[in-house]
Amino acid sequence: MAVAEDLDSAIDSQWDWVAEQTRAYLASGGTEGHENDGVRMLVLATTGRKSGQARRNCLIYGRSGDDLVVVASNAGADHDPAWFKNLLTNPSVGVQAGTHRFTAHTRVASAAERAPLWTQMAQIFPLYDEYTQKTDRTIPIVLLTPGTIGLPIG
Repeated sequence: MAVAEDLDSAIDSQWDWVAEQTRAYLASGGTEGHENDGVRMLVLATTGRKSGQARRNCLIYGRSGDDLVVVASNAGADHDPAWFKNLLTNPSVGVQAGTHRFTAHTRVASAAERAPLWTQMAQIFPLYDEYTQKTDRTIPIVLLTPGTIGLPIG
């Protein structure tokens, strides 16, 4: 079960550029890397479904009410990203969005929720629409419902 405290000790993404981005984000307390040209990023810590170890990634996010919204696009690959498979097994995650850390519960958006959320996320990051052309899978949208939001870091 990943929680906010796992963000500092979690294993980085296998992709070097994502790992570097994540480390810089966390080292700054969330003041660097959170927003770039209107696109907001968060750090997500999940529990590895096989290893049981905390793992972390940087992801683009949007908002839906009090929830944060992320897209399991995997750049249009034919398989879901590992972080998504992990949260299906254990929906408790650690999140840092800007300077705030919290533990959240995840769920996949329902079919009724998906269409408006997809439109919103594709406006934030237009490449999501291109990714749908690269795969036959329905790219999942995940809602992160915060528990108690922590105080700003730093």
